[in-house]
Amino acid sequence: MKILLLIITALFVQQNKPSMNTDKLTNATVKQAVNALQTNDSKAWFALFTDKATLYDDGNKMDFKAFWQKAIGHERFTSIDKVENNGLDVYGRFHSDQWGDFKTYFKFHIDKDGKIDRLDIGQAEY
Repeated sequence: MKILLLIITALFVQQNKPSMNTDKLTNATVKQAVNALQTNDSKAWFALFTDKATLYDDGNKMDFKAFWQKAIGHERFTSIDKVENNGLDVYGRFHSDQWGDFKTYFKFHIDKDGKIDRLDIGQAEY
């Protein structure tokens, strides 16, 4: 019985672990956000944002909450290629179950209390 419990625990940990290297992420809040996205942890994701967080997708204002409620579990980074702006701007390859694979940017804006209050995302060329 103990062996079965260990196997189940190991599978759970593996399943909820980010599947790609996030060592390039230098901002702790950004790293937590990317890890939450990678592990489909919507509770952790939303906890990092202010109640009135805004989202811009390729410059178009979107409904932050509705967008991410639909996207989490279906979208993720497949690589982090570069990080700029003191760790707030992340560029990498991305997979969306709806849109396929492409290069993207995530630009996080963090308020004075350490919460993310704006996120700009979009297709990147680099």
